[in-house]
Amino acid sequence: MAGHSKWHNIQARKSVQDAKKSKFFTKVTKELMLAARSGGADTALNVRLKSAIAAAKAVNLPKDKIEQAIKKGTGELAGENLEEVLYEGYGPGGVAILVEAATDNRNRTVAEVRHMLSKGGGAMGESGCVSWMFSQKGVFSFPKSFTEDQLMEIGLEHGVEEIMDEGDVWEVHCAPADFEPLRVAFEAAGMVSDDAEIAMVPANVVALDLENGQKLLRLIDMLEDNEDVQKVHSNGDLPDEMLG
Repeated sequence: MAGHSKWHNIQARKSVQDAKKSKFFTKVTKELMLAARSGGADTALNVRLKSAIAAAKAVNLPKDKIEQAIKKGTGELAGENLEEVLYEGYGPGGVAILVEAATDNRNRTVAEVRHMLSKGGGAMGESGCVSWMFSQKGVFSFPKSFTEDQLMEIGLEHGVEEIMDEGDVWEVHCAPADFEPLRVAFEAAGMVSDDAEIAMVPANVVALDLENGQKLLRLIDMLEDNEDVQKVHSNGDLPDEMLG
């Protein structure tokens, strides 16, 4: 149960930046609405909504705004007509790019995403061109203050698929359906993760040189600065000199 996926290195670099973005309130509000619309307002039955609420609280979205967004999602309040769309393409160095968006205007969003990919050294692709390279997984990052045996003892009873040594952290993968039960089991054992999310994880990564690594981060910055873009996934593996 060991290996080196390295997919997390871009997410790790981005997480602090994302929390500082002025548009982040808009993104978490959209996710609250979409999560409530897809699975209802009961967080005991809707893992996506529970994660969305945690993300909203992490960026200090006011409680009344959280409740309002949930009610818009369930239809208790009138809200914008959002659609979830997935765009696929390629970035610098030939890496695969997945762009998750929530929009009230598909034509506007697809034009903007295509323009940003082109400007950033990539290109829009056809539906299905790269999504097959990714699988949806529950992903946890734990500090090395915990041992692999400790994680395995809890994880094997609650659906852990892989435990990987990623240098300064352990990375734990599970099926999306096992994400919430596993999170509860870890926390009950006093093992709180540094980060936990349901994410698109690539089966393989593409090693990038410094130039293409920098281009990829600039492209991701550009995409994530767009209000319609919710998440960006890539199978690019940044060089070690960018991860210090």
